[in-house]
Amino acid sequence: MERKDFLKNGLSALGLVSVLPLISSCKKDDVAATTTTGSSSGNGTCTEAPAETQGPFPTKVPSSYVRSNIVDDRTGVPITIKISITNKNNSCAAIAGAIVDIWHCDKDGYYSEYGGSGMQSVNYTAVHFLRGRQTTDANGLVTFTSIFPGWYSGRSTHIHVHVYNASGTSLKVTQIAFPEGSSSAVVLVNTTATGYSKGMSGYTYNTNDNIFNDDTTGVEIATLSGSVSEGYTLAHSIAVVA
Repeated sequence: MERKDFLKNGLSALGLVSVLPLISSCKKDDVAATTTTGSSSGNGTCTEAPAETQGPFPTKVPSSYVRSNIVDDRTGVPITIKISITNKNNSCAAIAGAIVDIWHCDKDGYYSEYGGSGMQSVNYTAVHFLRGRQTTDANGLVTFTSIFPGWYSGRSTHIHVHVYNASGTSLKVTQIAFPEGSSSAVVLVNTTATGYSKGMSGYTYNTNDNIFNDDTTGVEIATLSGSVSEGYTLAHSIAVVA
């Protein structure tokens, strides 16, 4: 079934589909988002990027998971996630006090809080791994300790992000892509030696991913540093209209 047809038919079709956390996990919105290359001082420039849907697996009660370490019982290659939030309406100045939620799948491609259905066969409805909320510091930065996300059919490696202002008003829903290539972290992590048993066979690259395939300038792609043995650090900056 085509992804767009699946979404058109609605949730009633879920019982007819038997896939891993599905291709349709995040269909593209028509709403605009913003991503920035600006500085915390407000002297930078911002590049507009598409907003993305939360997908079918958003955190059900995000305010209950105010924490920096979101690993819980999941195993995988360590990753530190650093996200900076800036204001497109103020020359990309850092926003202090913004609320940032993130969530992503585990090394096997499964999400917590969901499962036992056609969308995700494994039932993880009673657990909450790889979900968290933090508030930006004076530099507009939040930091999370996690594991390198796995992947599932139809999607490249990604992280979901929802940004709110200090009052809890939604400012941006978006996703973060990972750089790819023969020596990229995505390739080096996805091996049986690391426990990411699917490897790269059947992987959907960013250029074919329904969310990221229109990102011709790479504004949704994060910067990664580190190694499999030492763990990775992801850095990404997202501008919002505030």
